[in-house]
Amino acid sequence: MMKLQLLYNEYLNIKFNRGLPSVRTNCLEYYLLEDNSAQLLFADRKNESFTEWVYELQPRDPNYTVNPDWKPMLSTIFKHLDVYDELILYYLLFTINTTTSIVKINPFNAMNDFMKNYCFFQLAQLTDTSRLNDKQRHQLRDFFFFFFLYTHPVNEETLYSFSFSGQDLVHTKTNINMEHYFSIFHDYYIENLDKHRDKLSLAPHEINASKNLTMELLRSLEGKSTKLTMPPEKGLEAVIQLINDVDYLIHIYSENKTTLFGIMRDFLSDNRSTPYRDHCFSTLLQNYVSYILYFEFDEINDLVDYFKGTPLWCGMIINKIFTDAIFIRKIMKQNHIDITEYKNVIEFFDQEARRIYL
Repeated sequence: MMKLQLLYNEYLNIKFNRGLPSVRTNCLEYYLLEDNSAQLLFADRKNESFTEWVYELQPRDPNYTVNPDWKPMLSTIFKHLDVYDELILYYLLFTINTTTSIVKINPFNAMNDFMKNYCFFQLAQLTDTSRLNDKQRHQLRDFFFFFFLYTHPVNEETLYSFSFSGQDLVHTKTNINMEHYFSIFHDYYIENLDKHRDKLSLAPHEINASKNLTMELLRSLEGKSTKLTMPPEKGLEAVIQLINDVDYLIHIYSENKTTLFGIMRDFLSDNRSTPYRDHCFSTLLQNYVSYILYFEFDEINDLVDYFKGTPLWCGMIINKIFTDAIFIRKIMKQNHIDITEYKNVIEFFDQEARRIYL
């Protein structure tokens, strides 16, 4: 089995140019492209990637046919599956697999890329969080999973097609368990490789490696695996401890919230910028949004009170909270919060925050 944590470390290493030695995991390894994007490739064939091998297997789109007259490939096993459902399940498979892709960042995709990665990481954390009750955990899981799909982005239909039954992700309409479906999907191609040689160049052991990784990614999303952690970096110990241990974040905030604000202040006063440091700080700020403001939005007043004496830092934190992601917009909408009533907050808004929220 592939160790997902090792792969995740490698993903962060390449994405944020950390310069650490590369790790080959199983028969898949990252390959850096000229535009600074990177794909996970099958090590023995540099022309086939983990995300792209299923391209050729995309089902025909029944939405372009008045009366589709074909059956889903796995219809004998999944009796309730129709050709519309089959396409949606394919989109989910592709969305999960592309979590491993490193794309070239531009102003138009930066927020979506951050949010998809953030939600994947949080879904892998939630099960272990004992300071949230079951209702809170389920609320946040649905919230993160919605944005995981939304920021991919998937079409409207796919966005609302799945739900959790206990810890299992299921296709709501048919009640098909996704772990079961993806397992059968890969096994079918391993067993019927010759029949699909026109679309498939992989060997059985490569499809099996792909299956194992897809399953690990899915189990992480479902919160069934060992939680992922952000790897350490010198000078970031306090920030990374809070990211890797949500219980600790909630605990220190409830004991004395200025402890959390002090860690933010220390980060900003140590004025060194690297892509990984900035990513970790953005993650910490969105954790404050997800685990504190989600349940009590008015806590934002205490943050502003603490930092208003250093307006530059206060503006930096507020604008990152409001423009690195739109989680806070969804939270305000859910709770019918009008941000214009928070004059102390919006006075720190930069042009981008004003454009989005005012």
